[in-house]
Amino acid sequence: MRDRVRHALESKWFQRAIIAVIVVNAGTLGIETSPPAVASFGTVLHVVDHAALYIFVAELLAKMYVYRLRFALDPWNLFDTVIVAVSFLPTAGGLSVLRALRILRALRLISVVPSLRRVVSALLTAIPGMTSIGVLLALVLYVAAVMATKLYGETSPGYFGDLPTSLFTLFQTMTGDGWSDINREIMERHPSAWVFFVVFVLICTFVVLNLFIAVVVSAMEEEQQRERGDAGGVAAELAALRAEIAALREAIPAAEPTSSLR
Repeated sequence: MRDRVRHALESKWFQRAIIAVIVVNAGTLGIETSPPAVASFGTVLHVVDHAALYIFVAELLAKMYVYRLRFALDPWNLFDTVIVAVSFLPTAGGLSVLRALRILRALRLISVVPSLRRVVSALLTAIPGMTSIGVLLALVLYVAAVMATKLYGETSPGYFGDLPTSLFTLFQTMTGDGWSDINREIMERHPSAWVFFVVFVLICTFVVLNLFIAVVVSAMEEEQQRERGDAGGVAAELAALRAEIAALREAIPAAEPTSSLR
C-alpha cells in the first residue's frame, strides 16, 4: 500500500494536479479582493478555497505516511506544512487580518516546480556573498549620507536636512527614482554637486548592485553543476550495473556446458 501511495505522489500527473490546484486557489483568492465578484460568486469561491485546503492537507498526510521520519528531514516538506498550517489560524475578531495570509499558499509553487526550487536554493546559497556586498553597500550609503548632510543640508533640508533623511534620499537616488530632479535642485546653489551624485550613482548602481547579480548568477551556475554531477553519478552507476549484468550473461553460457558434463 505504501509503495502505491509513493508511486502516486511521485508521478507526473499528481504533481501537475497539485500545481493546477495551487494556481486555481491563488486565482480564487485574488478574485476575493473584488467585492462585486464576492457578492456574485462568494459561495463558489468559499467552496473552492476549502476544497484546495483539504487537498493540500491530504497531500501532506500522504507524504507523512509514505516518508515517515524522512518527511521532517526535507526542508521543502516543512515549508509546505507551515504554509498550509497558516490557513488554520483563527480569523475571527481582532485576528481577521490573518485571512490575508491564505495567499501564502501560492508560494507552494516554489516547492512543487523543480525550476523554482533551483532558483530559491541558489539564492539561499548566495546569502553569505550577498551579506558581504550588503555590508559594503551600507557602508557606502552611510559615508555618502554623512557627506551629503554636511555639504547640502542647509541648501536642501527636505532632502539632506539630517542623517536619516539623507540616507533615504540617497537610497532613492540609488534606485534611480527622480535623482536627476534632486541633483538639479542642489546644483542651483552648488554647481559642482553633479560630481557627487554621478560618482555615487556609478558606485552604487553600476558596481555594488551588479555585484549582487554576479553572486546570484554564480550560485545558480554552481547549483546547476551540482545537479549535473548528481545526474552524472547516477548515470555512471547505471553503466556499471549494466556492465556487471552483461558480464554475468556472458559467464552463464560458459558455465552451462561444465554443469551438463557433470
